[in-house]
Amino acid sequence: MFETDISEFLLTAAVRTAVFLLIVPLHESAHGLVAHWFGDDTAKEAGRITLNPFAHLDIAGFVLMLILGVGWAKPVPVNPSKFKKRRLGMAMVSLAGPLSNLIAAFIGLALCMVLMCSALVTNVETLEISTKTSGAQIAGTLLYSFAYINISLAVFNLIPLPPLDGFNIIRSFMPAKFDMWVFRNFRAINTAFIVLLLLSTHITELMMPYIFVREKVEELLWLSVMWIPKLFAL
Repeated sequence: MFETDISEFLLTAAVRTAVFLLIVPLHESAHGLVAHWFGDDTAKEAGRITLNPFAHLDIAGFVLMLILGVGWAKPVPVNPSKFKKRRLGMAMVSLAGPLSNLIAAFIGLALCMVLMCSALVTNVETLEISTKTSGAQIAGTLLYSFAYINISLAVFNLIPLPPLDGFNIIRSFMPAKFDMWVFRNFRAINTAFIVLLLLSTHITELMMPYIFVREKVEELLWLSVMWIPKLFAL
């Protein structure tokens, strides 16, 4: 029993690590690209518009990804004073990361649907490794994990709490005094956020709104790829 639990944890951790290292560059580069489009080249000059995951990795965020299935990367450096339209630029830069996750999740679920419609895979949501496990089954499960973690990160990052993207979207429309208050208290706010995250592993009620939204987003994305079976029926 204990050995089985360890094996399952290691398998889950390995999948989450692989997927996280794929997702992080997409999410963070999306922030940097949109900032560049709005006139700020800070992220580009810092080498943060790159698919190299180690340029974006935050150790604390990575560890929490292994434990909770959600985490974060190093914030992309942005200088809003360079934006052509400051408030709109800040909002769009913040939105770009979660939006890139949702696009990636859509692609992942679409490929899962193709595998299922091809009768190569029957269930993408679970994986039991054995000598009989097909390559298509492993690919399907990895694609589903890719989509699932992208959805989780998109919803998680849209929570309106600092230092997440959801908070920064709201912050972009707040007065300058609010911005200064956040800057002065950022360390304390960040610490409180991490404590809240750790508490959520023991107090299920704290995670219920997030879980509810994540499940609804996943349902909508599955519905968005339901046109694929019709192609196979032609």
